[in-house]
Amino acid sequence: MDIILKEDIIGLGYKNEIVKVKNGYGRNYLIPTGKGVIASESARKQLAEDLKQKASKIAAEKAAAQSKADSLKDVVVTISAKVSATGVTYGSVNTATVAEELKKKGFDVDRKIITMHDIKKVGNFEATIHFYKDVEVKLPVEVIAENAPKAEPAAEATETPAEGAEAAETTEEAKAE
Repeated sequence: MDIILKEDIIGLGYKNEIVKVKNGYGRNYLIPTGKGVIASESARKQLAEDLKQKASKIAAEKAAAQSKADSLKDVVVTISAKVSATGVTYGSVNTATVAEELKKKGFDVDRKIITMHDIKKVGNFEATIHFYKDVEVKLPVEVIAENAPKAEPAAEATETPAEGAEAAETTEEAKAE
């Protein structure tokens, strides 16, 4: 059964798109809830006419979505979570958490347009933000331990070569004695 969607349905299609669905899904859910209509010949002609009239509005929406996507291009979301000794988080990091972190950084993104698997451990992951039909952004999400000790090896790596040579000499003298 061909259906013309009246709103975006993630996983199925976008508004004003013709999709093929099973008869029961279309007849029992999409049509009664107003999320779609049967794609008859007259409905297809009406859709084509509407799209022709709204072409400039659609182009403006797509440009706005593209500008939002470009602003998020180099953003990395870092989320600190309580973590057990094995590296598993207490609870999970989900789309609402990512949307909240983006809001803290000054980006207003609805959690409903973010798709990702729930994150239940420390590491680097990826979330996809669907701004418009052809405009998507892959957003890196880094989950770190909230109570992790500070990295001391980084401080040792910043010592100057002269300090390293002095330390080596003192250890050699200690061994000789």
